[in-house]
Amino acid sequence: MPHRPRRPAALRPAKSAAAFDALEREIMLGTLMPGEQLIELDLADRFGCSQGTVREALLQLQEEGLVHRRGHRGTQVSDCTADEAVELFRVRQSVECGGIVRALRQPSRTLLADLGALLEAMLEAARADDELRLAACDRDFHRRLFRDAGLPALDPILHRCLIHNHRFKISRSAGPRDLMATALRHRPIIDAVAAGDVAAASAALHHHIATIVDFGPNVFVEASQ
Repeated sequence: MPHRPRRPAALRPAKSAAAFDALEREIMLGTLMPGEQLIELDLADRFGCSQGTVREALLQLQEEGLVHRRGHRGTQVSDCTADEAVELFRVRQSVECGGIVRALRQPSRTLLADLGALLEAMLEAARADDELRLAACDRDFHRRLFRDAGLPALDPILHRCLIHNHRFKISRSAGPRDLMATALRHRPIIDAVAAGDVAAASAALHHHIATIVDFGPNVFVEASQ
């Protein structure tokens, strides 16, 4: 099934958006485990809506790779494996690091202000100890930076990589993480963009992605050197 960009919540029916947001949160946090069956009738009863409304939410979750819909076998929460995470990190690094070079050739006038506002949103989420909101702002930060690359067909690919990067990172967290430090990891990227230094921005972004999760030296060799 072709991957379509996530439809903004404002453009989705309220009940569908509420069901999507609740299920996405539970999958990202691991409350709904990989392989768990999602029954439309049960979800419709839970959210007080029609099965059609639930189906729309499940289709959106499928587009983000968070569930698999398999005909008569129904819908299941997708797996979250290390092998898949490694490959998605590699894809993301290739897409983003190529994109930032293109973006900084002719950055839009609002780029720096937008990135600063998104960093502040991340810091607010960190202060509120809201990891999922921080992750959502993090995704918005990286997609905003990539938007100036002028490669819109790649944005859905980047979005899926970001979703699964965050899901994997959250699922592998052994305990509370320093959310403020997570937010501030974006500051070197902003500083390089502000300076108009393409090489520094590319290097900062490359290091940022390579050190999100420690997979060891065999994945991003240059990050360990």
